[in-house]
Amino acid sequence: MPSVKQFQVTFDCAEPERVARFWCEVLGYVVPPPPEGFATWDDFARALPPEHQGSAFACVDPSGVGPRLYFQRVPEGKVVKNRLHLDVRVGTGLVGDERLAALEAECARLLVLGAVRVRLLKADGENESCLVMQDVEGNEFCLD
Repeated sequence: MPSVKQFQVTFDCAEPERVARFWCEVLGYVVPPPPEGFATWDDFARALPPEHQGSAFACVDPSGVGPRLYFQRVPEGKVVKNRLHLDVRVGTGLVGDERLAALEAECARLLVLGAVRVRLLKADGENESCLVMQDVEGNEFCLD
């Protein structure tokens, strides 16, 4: 049987640190410690050539369970819908009005952080409700 592989989720973006800090707040993730030999991330950044400063940032699950999120600066902007998105599980096990209340409460919290509400997909008898949103750079994600 093949072994389970660890993975990270990588975001292409214009402002890696801004997007990373948004996702830290959404998921309860933290910024990892700077590389060995550097007291702070600013110290590390100053050691990089100017063209690489601010080009990447990461955040991690403090429990070590979830995947690392990596954010890399790219020159082009987002043009079309994501082919991959995150589902932030805030309504697991909830149905009906109780689920909608949980989704709406999390939506309100994330709007303050700069997220954008796109649309509510209501329960259809097969799937429960979810909220489609966008992060601070327009990447789609769902509150599920």
